[in-house]
Amino acid sequence: MKAITEFPLSRQDQKLRTRRTIIEAAFSLLDEERSLSSVSLREVARAAGIAPTSFYRHFKDIDELGLTLVDEAGLALRQLMRQARLRIASGGGVINTSVDTFMEFITANNNVFRLLLREHTGTSMAFRAAVLREIKHFTVELTDYTITTTGLPYNIANLQAEAMVKLVFSAGAEALDATKEQKESVGRRVKLQLRFVANGALQAFSEQSSRHVK
Repeated sequence: MKAITEFPLSRQDQKLRTRRTIIEAAFSLLDEERSLSSVSLREVARAAGIAPTSFYRHFKDIDELGLTLVDEAGLALRQLMRQARLRIASGGGVINTSVDTFMEFITANNNVFRLLLREHTGTSMAFRAAVLREIKHFTVELTDYTITTTGLPYNIANLQAEAMVKLVFSAGAEALDATKEQKESVGRRVKLQLRFVANGALQAFSEQSSRHVK
């Protein structure tokens, strides 16, 4: 049996791997008591298993790393939405599937969601702006999906999406450090609230259409 030859990573691949290790190390340092602003460069370097001076080969400073973490968290949310859509396409109910997928995400990636929640109202203007941008991306995608699946006009679909995102983020904050039973209770409640919003949007569209007919 021939031995498998392992080729050494290129310098670029090694750099990308180290960068990923730094990002994951930074996420691992965030918990219910620690925010991004309280994490030091040296702590991140130690958790990543690199020298502090090596950090600067990948990020200008700790703030640039922080903005990268926000971007990563936003990307994870958008990937979550696409995953939920695939489940829905396989026969799952829109609201039930979306909330269940979101709760699974929080359980598996609590520090990612914790970062978005904390920096949304944090002291860094740059971090706040970055989080708001990611939430806006999330809302835009949900608006487009709502228009495609329900035929609602943009103004109503966008208001519905904004309300739903706020409800889901609020539920996520409540469920973040909750027990399994508490998360299930939060999930049931937010599903009902989302149905209220969806039904209200359809009613608003009906009333709007009636006024135009008159």
